[in-house]
Amino acid sequence: MLTMHAAPLVLPVGAAPVPVGAVVVDGDRIAAIGPYEELAAAYPQARVRRWPGVLTPGLRQWHGTWLLKRCYHPDPREADELGELPLSGEALERLELDDARWAGSVRRGLQRMLRHGTTALAVKRDDPLLRTAVARSGLTVVPQLGGPGILLDGPNLDPFVEGYDLAGSVHTPLAVGGRADLAAFDVPDEAALQAAGATSCVATVLGGRLVHRSR
Repeated sequence: MLTMHAAPLVLPVGAAPVPVGAVVVDGDRIAAIGPYEELAAAYPQARVRRWPGVLTPGLRQWHGTWLLKRCYHPDPREADELGELPLSGEALERLELDDARWAGSVRRGLQRMLRHGTTALAVKRDDPLLRTAVARSGLTVVPQLGGPGILLDGPNLDPFVEGYDLAGSVHTPLAVGGRADLAAFDVPDEAALQAAGATSCVATVLGGRLVHRSR
């Protein structure tokens, strides 16, 4: 099924922004990028999903291994005791974690990355738990080589913390024929996106599948 993701501003990265634009997705691939009116006429059979703000490529998280194996992501049922943010350092050491709790933490960490527009992450391929969980999530694994060091201010799921700007935070630009990894953010433009960060994400599309939607 064809799906058209439309937004007031499409930011492909590496190409000119498209005001009142859209991205047409066919299966797990991008079929077209351009002005909404033109694509709506060319693909009248496409299901339309409209997002506020900007539509961008999916983001890359450099700290996948650290955020998943050196942080604990509390279960919502533990929020009263542990809060909602990832725990690391001494807070992590105080927890008694068996294999089941670690596996649950990894799954929740991956889900929370998706809620931050992440579609690719750098992670150790030789860790059985990470390898299995990431494969099931559908996220693209990228090499850790060339990534930044640890997050000095503690765990943060926002890829913009290390990517700084949109071009430095995306995995690959949007391109016809490329994998349909997209993120939508409820901000008016790129400058506002950089200021707000990935917490403004309202939708994440992973290989053509809508895997996160906040509204």
